[in-house]
Amino acid sequence: MELYGYQLKAIEKMKNGCILCGGVGSGKSRTALAYYFFREGGELLGYAAGDNYIPMNDPPKDLYIITTARKRDTLEWEGELSPFLLSTNPEVSLYSNRVVVDSWNNIKKYVGIAGAFFIFDEQRVVGSGTWVKSFLKIARANEWILLSATPGDTWQDYIPVFVANGFYRNRTEFIREHVVYSRFSKFPKVDRYLNTRRLVRLRDSILVRMDFKRNTVSHHEDIYVSYDISKYKDVSRTRWDPYKEEPIMNAGGLCYVWRKIVNTSEARQVAVLEIIEKHPRAIIFYNFDYELELLREMFLGRADCGEDGDFEMAEWNGHMHQPVPESKSWVYLVQYNAGAEGWNCIKTDTIIFYSQNYSYKIMQQSAGRIDRLNTPYKDLYYYHLKSRSGIDLAISRALKDKKDFNESRYAKW
Repeated sequence: MELYGYQLKAIEKMKNGCILCGGVGSGKSRTALAYYFFREGGELLGYAAGDNYIPMNDPPKDLYIITTARKRDTLEWEGELSPFLLSTNPEVSLYSNRVVVDSWNNIKKYVGIAGAFFIFDEQRVVGSGTWVKSFLKIARANEWILLSATPGDTWQDYIPVFVANGFYRNRTEFIREHVVYSRFSKFPKVDRYLNTRRLVRLRDSILVRMDFKRNTVSHHEDIYVSYDISKYKDVSRTRWDPYKEEPIMNAGGLCYVWRKIVNTSEARQVAVLEIIEKHPRAIIFYNFDYELELLREMFLGRADCGEDGDFEMAEWNGHMHQPVPESKSWVYLVQYNAGAEGWNCIKTDTIIFYSQNYSYKIMQQSAGRIDRLNTPYKDLYYYHLKSRSGIDLAISRALKDKKDFNESRYAKW
């Protein structure tokens, strides 16, 4: 096991209730475990592989790791725990403490735990729902840290962490002191924040950034493909859904039909096949089920007949949870919402974005699946398939400005 200099610097700054902020693939998991290990009396002399391991005080605090369902199911945290001689299996762990890895969906189960150490992975404590309420109860009775690549887009995103750290009694107090709502909106919309200097000071007191230089070079290429312009214009003019044979009722429905017209073009499918010829192992991200059906049809025959000697197709989405293939050439079809975070792959240097996602954050997280500290590749290739249609260009503009695309603003109804 090896800890890098930037990880050691981060550990020195960490404290109970902090947010460890590092880019996708920066090694947040190992850094968090090292912080727990040192805090419980353990030492790694020299902090490098092969150096002396001085165990923690036994028993150390019970360790609970709340993460994504995928990270739990793929045992990714088990791999991170092993260098510290820790395991969720008491028979192979050096220590007698309890180690639990579970998903955010089950966080409510641990509300009654006290005196333990919690690592909250892939931050989900935004808003005021069940997860946040459970998090606040756990934080009051235990030591804890949060791991996040993107800790907050607005000051409201920090409210649960600020409350958990005792900066505010509750959400109401934060809103009373800092939030001014717009008078002209039909729903609660923040117009501006007050006393932001205090907010910056509080955020900086708990945010620990892991600044590291990547050894990889990312190459992003936009590949523009044609589409049925006539059909696109007809839908724009008539507001008629040619797939369901019914009127389009709202902006969301109109954007969906526009996107289906451009995403199902034969030119887009040909572009995918041309990329695969150059990069025989590739992850393909998509949005919609109809895209998945097209991609399946493209590759299913090739997988069945074993073309090129050894070809495999696998999927990760709401229906299928297959692992990354192991063959010489393969495609891994991943739905954005199901697989944008919580896993990594160092078996390929290529990601194809068959269509764009509305969320800038999800696009960034998806790209990070292959940009890992231990990847053997120097150059990473990202292919963004898009058309010059109005909808594709508008989504591209929003993502370029690091914003999410808003259907209602674009397709005024």
